[in-house]
Amino acid sequence: MKRQMKNLSKQNFPKLRMRRLRSSDSIRKLVMDTSLSPHNLIQPMFVIEGKNKTEKINSLPGIYRYSVDNLLKEIKKMMSLGIIAIALFPKISNKFKTEDGSEAFNENGLIQDCIKRVKYKFPNLVVISDVALDPFTSHGQDGVLDKTGYILNDATNAILLKQALSHAAAGSDIIAPSDMMDGRIKVIRNGLERNRFFNTKLLSYSAKYASNYYGPFRDAVGSASSLGKADKKTYQMDYSNKTEALREVDLDLREGADIVMVKPALPYLDIISSIKESFKIPVFAYHVSGEYLMIKAAARNKTINEKALVIETLTSIRRAGASSILTYYAKEVAKWLS
Repeated sequence: MKRQMKNLSKQNFPKLRMRRLRSSDSIRKLVMDTSLSPHNLIQPMFVIEGKNKTEKINSLPGIYRYSVDNLLKEIKKMMSLGIIAIALFPKISNKFKTEDGSEAFNENGLIQDCIKRVKYKFPNLVVISDVALDPFTSHGQDGVLDKTGYILNDATNAILLKQALSHAAAGSDIIAPSDMMDGRIKVIRNGLERNRFFNTKLLSYSAKYASNYYGPFRDAVGSASSLGKADKKTYQMDYSNKTEALREVDLDLREGADIVMVKPALPYLDIISSIKESFKIPVFAYHVSGEYLMIKAAARNKTINEKALVIETLTSIRRAGASSILTYYAKEVAKWLS
């Protein structure tokens, strides 16, 4: 053994040994490229009508629908953990659902009232509000249908504009069109400018794929039963395509988007990275319901270390280029990090 060590000492090792910077936990932290903070995490939240209501979402363990009064209590807890932004999604009664989703722009509607009350109670909280028609349509699609069932793009944009303006008037900080209609960013940006909502930000779901990971979310907002066996492939992107995502982002930026979204997140890290490198802009990623549920299911079987895996997953999304992440794990991770 001594002879072997002596021979090794005579070898000309390279001057740079990569393991030097991995030699202790403190050193590893000093040279860390990517960090994860509660400030990078956005909690999606589901709101329902009524008072003092909290509903379990069976397909999303640990996630609930809240009436606005209970939502405010939950937001207070999250802000105490360092979370500074939420994304709001409504589940409305079937009686308000119509073919054209006109309840979406009701100035006194569920989500509009929710935005007003949240911003009044927590003026420093960043409120992101979803602009899309699927929670409001009787057929579960994100737009107006023609006789063949095809989504009418421009007619849908006209309704999305009304919806966006109602959110801006209620006080939403960031309006997030998630519908994937062509040209809707230009229509909404022009409408916001005309109505003097100069500081209202647009977060465009520019690269939203027709993914198989969305099932639990559709259950949460109540659009799954309406949609039935139909799909959204005529407007959401084909998951085989990458270049198309860059074209979508380029168009949305030219039309007035401030931030762009990639959805889902983990299977599309290459898309996040390419957008960040190509455009040098803020990119958000949505760690969606199916991604969340898979980890929760594995954790229930005690086959993984949930905390370690979630932090690794979210850090990888940040490493790919995401400025912030919408994730159902936001509150839990904020607790772990603190």
